[in-house]
Amino acid sequence: MRSGRQGPRQPGGGRQIAGPRGHDRSTRPDGKGVKPPFGPKGTDAKGAAPKSAGPKSAGARGAKPNGANPKGPGTRTADPTRARSAAAKPAAAKPFGAKPFGTKPPATRPVRAEPQPEPVPITTSVQVVGVKPDEAGMRLDRFIESKFPGLSFAHIQRIVRKGEVRLDGKRADGKDRINAGQQVRLPPLSLAPKPQRDSEAAAKARATLAPLVLFEDADVMVINKPFGLAVQGGSGMTRHVDGLLMALADSRGERPRLVHRLDRDTTGCLVIAKTRKAATELTKSFRARGARKIYWALVKGVPKPKQGRVSTFIARGEGEESERMRVARHGEEGASHAVSYYAVVETAGTKLAWLSMKPVTGRTHQLRVHAATIGHPIVGDPKYFEVENWDLPGGMQNRLHLHARRIVIPHPRGGTIDVSAPLPDHMAQSWNLLGFDAKRYDPIEDAPDE
Repeated sequence: MRSGRQGPRQPGGGRQIAGPRGHDRSTRPDGKGVKPPFGPKGTDAKGAAPKSAGPKSAGARGAKPNGANPKGPGTRTADPTRARSAAAKPAAAKPFGAKPFGTKPPATRPVRAEPQPEPVPITTSVQVVGVKPDEAGMRLDRFIESKFPGLSFAHIQRIVRKGEVRLDGKRADGKDRINAGQQVRLPPLSLAPKPQRDSEAAAKARATLAPLVLFEDADVMVINKPFGLAVQGGSGMTRHVDGLLMALADSRGERPRLVHRLDRDTTGCLVIAKTRKAATELTKSFRARGARKIYWALVKGVPKPKQGRVSTFIARGEGEESERMRVARHGEEGASHAVSYYAVVETAGTKLAWLSMKPVTGRTHQLRVHAATIGHPIVGDPKYFEVENWDLPGGMQNRLHLHARRIVIPHPRGGTIDVSAPLPDHMAQSWNLLGFDAKRYDPIEDAPDE
């Protein structure tokens, strides 16, 4: 992020490349002759700027105060110090990091409620349900849940897993995305109804979520996910964001929905759709890489160059390592291409560095794997910090220091949502201990979106 008093920009460096050779023709193994991926104009491959270039002025390149929220026509922003923000007037979306900032906020207007999905009666015979155009893109299991609010989600997953649900006559997976015009065949559903959530459970869910809300309107909610709160349930997991949202389901089964994920110990901006249509539009934005995400991390050592691009293939480990991701070869089964940018914001000698990181792709554990791959694992990472004879500085908590600081994403009704999340307590404590100023200018904003 940018501060009111902008210091000199971090020097641009050559590309930081990790992973197999050959999948990126713009790189060389020795790093020679490679232009920096982003940074001040006129910076050469070694990070040296022309002599005439000096520190940027406070108004250069659209610099903005970090403490103030960037606002412009069609932009919906959220102040981390405020619990909620009113709905903003839709307009054309602006490019990420574009000017002007600090303009008058858009006027508010009432938002028309979305029509609720029409439930299908539960019968004791085989049923075939067609997919409507506004339902395209939904997960198969969520589609069934919306059509049959009386069924428990666990039961829906079970009948899908057993192959009793068919999509256009073929066996399907609950995660499969459906298209308009497809036919979903369901078995007889003479089943126990879904237990009704009592008002007490809903009240507890609202009480838990209320202090976390950074932005909310009729379509979208963005929360500051705390450390240790899982996004979805798993083995032995009883408390998670998805469970809280489930408690908010109405009589028709309509409830807020997740549209992306954060790791359990990663904190920060988590986007939630409040309607089915919003979920469809937001999911499309994430898939099309229309969402700009900036993370802050504290890592071991100081990366060289101080700005770089990490490009690898990532795959899940096998056997006992199945809970970890690993760097893989191009073409390897299950491997996905992952690209991230990073920039050093500030350092504590040579022992620690504050990184701003921007994932272009959205692979599982991507930033954690990339930080470890370049030799600078994230402090407190229980899976990827494997450094012998390294002691955590006194006064710092041994927790994952990775925070989803900011997200900019198109609003389902037009315009953009731009939200920043304050640091969690354990990272704020580390920042204070190391003398880092969270209001410093954030150089990663100029990284390309690819």
